[in-house]
Amino acid sequence: MPARTASQNVRLTDVSSKGKAALSPLPDATDATEPAEDGGSRTLRRGLQLLDAVLASGREGLRVVDLCRIAALERATVYRLLATLMESGYVAQRGRFRYVAGPRLAALAQPHATDGLAARLQPVLARVSAACGDAAFAIVREGAISHCIARHVGTHPVQILVIQVGTRQPLGVGAAGLALLAALPEDDVAQCIAANAAALSHYGGMTPERMNILVRATRERGWSVIGNHATSGVLAVGMAVHSADGEPVAGISVASTLARMPRERQHLIARAMREALAALLPKGL
Repeated sequence: MPARTASQNVRLTDVSSKGKAALSPLPDATDATEPAEDGGSRTLRRGLQLLDAVLASGREGLRVVDLCRIAALERATVYRLLATLMESGYVAQRGRFRYVAGPRLAALAQPHATDGLAARLQPVLARVSAACGDAAFAIVREGAISHCIARHVGTHPVQILVIQVGTRQPLGVGAAGLALLAALPEDDVAQCIAANAAALSHYGGMTPERMNILVRATRERGWSVIGNHATSGVLAVGMAVHSADGEPVAGISVASTLARMPRERQHLIARAMREALAALLPKGL
């Protein structure tokens, strides 16, 4: 999604990410004899074949060499299909070499899980939004993607509604997603950034190198700050939300115009988030 300007975010106008770049598998050279019009169906069929194999493998997962053998595909094709499946959250990497079912499938298996998280985070968003007057958002992770599950509109006359409930975008291009990304283990961070590498440039010229710098800064600070990437002229502050056992499971953020986000106000918003989480979710999600 190309960066947008803050002037597009007046009052209750949504500025949502509608188009996201995907890692599109390319047909193999060995398939040149097959009709071109069957390319999309063939790619889908192969992707589903890999997904079926991963699901059948259970918790142990499968290596690329196993998937090549099961699907009778070349290694390069398997890697391309896996990249798309991981980007969408249907497959996840376990360790360095194995692939297992991803978080998107877990969410589908428990359709009320996201609704439950949204309901528990909504009072937090309301409290934070009331403290600063700006819109607050909550996201969860689906593989390498962030999924907005809740938002609360503030009282300030100009609301920066950069995303809406249901919006999905690369994890890290927004403040809530960046906070959640930075809270993940190092291997997971690297995998997410690699999976989104081709799409990042569509978000204000973001690059994997820049994303890594932002992750390090977020870890040092304890909360995230990002501006002019998902939406031009906008800056947002975010914080990770942990489960009862300390696992990062969600992220919250507040977005406003650059003019309303000087450094001291960023600190005040971060403190409001921390206090809201401590008061309303003392034991985590």
